[in-house]
Amino acid sequence: MPKIAFLGAGNMASAFVDGLLGRRAAQAAELMCYGGADATAATLAGRTGIGHATSIEQLLEGADTVVVAFKPQHLASADPRLAQLTAGKLVISILAGKKLATLAHTFPAARHLVRVMPNTPGQIGAGMSAWCSHQPLPASDRAMVEKILGALGKFVAVEETQMDAITAVSGSGPAYVFEFAAALRDAAVAAGLAPDVAHTLAIQTVLGSAQLLAQKSIEPEILRNQVTSPNGTTYAGLQRMAARDFRGMMRETVAAAKARSEELSRE
Repeated sequence: MPKIAFLGAGNMASAFVDGLLGRRAAQAAELMCYGGADATAATLAGRTGIGHATSIEQLLEGADTVVVAFKPQHLASADPRLAQLTAGKLVISILAGKKLATLAHTFPAARHLVRVMPNTPGQIGAGMSAWCSHQPLPASDRAMVEKILGALGKFVAVEETQMDAITAVSGSGPAYVFEFAAALRDAAVAAGLAPDVAHTLAIQTVLGSAQLLAQKSIEPEILRNQVTSPNGTTYAGLQRMAARDFRGMMRETVAAAKARSEELSRE
């Protein structure tokens, strides 16, 4: 019987499955997915060899852990049978903006409820996830949560009051990085480089800089200063960024995303 059931079979569910199988944290026979009327579950099952349920009852029968991975806006219209079918199970939700108290209305008899904010780099095992739980977890359930989130990359346990800020930083953050990479590419073209060269330079510069920062484990300002000579080219560029208040713009960006996350949590 499957131990982990995926209610939803989109990109993030696929990332979990790929990570669990790739890291040998689970076998295909232990996993099952259900995607409703669309073909996502059949596609995921066909590609990975995991089980493909044709009904919610089949998905949840015998499963110990349920990963809720459908679209957040579908929670309000979720099948009312989920209340009984998830009774006694560990329920892990990746529904953006849905608080634990809201989840408790849909899964009132769950053994434990966990809310997770993953991000898209989890698709390649380089993700960052934050999680919180409705009640303190016993060691066995905490180990299961960490095994599943570890399939995506790194993770951290937080208080739920921090989830809106985390959504704005690491949840939305990849989009900010992609926008920066696109801006650097466009600036390179404007400076006279061929588009293909500009594309390669921008991507590799972002990638290499992030890897260097992660491996050095020092403050980014230190690495920035190591690139910057007094009154040199990097200094000139940084002065322009400071004049346009680049850091202030980033604070406003995160604040706007956090405010929207708070709004979505109230809907």
